[in-house]
Amino acid sequence: MTYGSGDFRPSGQIQFGVFFQGVNSGTIWKVPEAGSQTDFESFRRVAQTAERGLFAAFFLGEGLRLREHLGRIHELDVAGRPDAQTMLAALAGVTEKIGLVATQNTTYNDPADLARRLASLDLLSGGRAAWNIVTTDNAWTGENFRRGGYLDHADRYTHAEAFVRLAKEIWASGPDGASPARTVRHEGRHYTVEVAPSLPPSAQRRPVLFQAGDSAEGRDFAARQADVIFSAHPKLEDARTFRADLVDRTVAAGRHPNELLIFPASEFILGATEEEAREKKAWLREQQIGPQQAIAFLEQFWGRSLAEYDPDGPLPEADPVVEETNETRGSGFHGARARQLADQWRAEAKDKGLSIRQFVTSQSARRDASFVGSYESVADHLAEYARDGVVDGFNISPWLIPSGLDDVVNHLVPALQERGVYPDEYRGSTLREHLGLKEPSRA
Repeated sequence: MTYGSGDFRPSGQIQFGVFFQGVNSGTIWKVPEAGSQTDFESFRRVAQTAERGLFAAFFLGEGLRLREHLGRIHELDVAGRPDAQTMLAALAGVTEKIGLVATQNTTYNDPADLARRLASLDLLSGGRAAWNIVTTDNAWTGENFRRGGYLDHADRYTHAEAFVRLAKEIWASGPDGASPARTVRHEGRHYTVEVAPSLPPSAQRRPVLFQAGDSAEGRDFAARQADVIFSAHPKLEDARTFRADLVDRTVAAGRHPNELLIFPASEFILGATEEEAREKKAWLREQQIGPQQAIAFLEQFWGRSLAEYDPDGPLPEADPVVEETNETRGSGFHGARARQLADQWRAEAKDKGLSIRQFVTSQSARRDASFVGSYESVADHLAEYARDGVVDGFNISPWLIPSGLDDVVNHLVPALQERGVYPDEYRGSTLREHLGLKEPSRA
């Protein structure tokens, strides 16, 4: 398969990563079998199950501020998450091969400090650390750091790129065998730094770099700086378009297209038969979008309490009290033209005869990034992805903690291995080896 303008070579394989999100709108947490989102045991169980399934990486999200709803902590989808690097350091001691990916923000960290902490995790884990690079510019998050509003939206990737370049330089300048550390001096628009790195390179030289921006600026940033990009494009045709675009951008950045891997975020709903998988999906959607969740979804756009409305009744006739939604519930709720959207939604719900809960469920279905079916049919479908080379793997978001990977590891992975499109063993001891990435420059 040919993509874009580069000499891209499909590997014919796919890999998996796991995204431990914390309580959110996709994870069901009020059923008896749901475990804690903060106890170490839940993290250990998920990480070790993933490692048993030869997953490339365990990816831990991190929020710098608890999400809010109508000015209060949003109790329906927030539990609070342990610090990413602290948790991953603990998991390094109970795992042997799986990569450990920490989400860390360029806006609210300092380059020399974060570079040292990530290098420490990389050394302690034997070369299994990775950094998921995220940027933030909103004043709401910044209030936690007395930096609210200090970074313009248009500047966030310029700022992040200066940060990442400096971190790479620090990692490349550490003491290495007979060579002493080189002092890194940098004076620029964003940072003035003079630091002598104190740690030697790890077995994989430096942490692997992940990034998830989907804007044009985010894709260009990944093409220049990242090793792996998380995407929001798991469907086959959309994934093909995304691959072609990333190949062109990566080549334009002066890199070989195989140097940037693609891992779409996905949900897997599996069963022994197609009917069993469909029934499981229906049950799951009912658990994910209950009466409280449906009302809370609309409240974010209406900007006020809608507790007086029946979730099984029609959408509110009253107009929203806000013009545009804010970021306090996360990026998916940010920047919507509330009144215009309300008019569209009411018309659609009336035309289709949908209640509030049915309508919110339908909205979620439009963003559905799930693979649903029997183990064998999903394995056949994923084999097509591997043959085409549209992705390098999938970052799985379990909808139940801690047992949400059991079906994938016990049934789907063996089916993929039988088709020759999934690893039978880890390639080496480092995350970079697992992913098939070349060693970074030592310059």
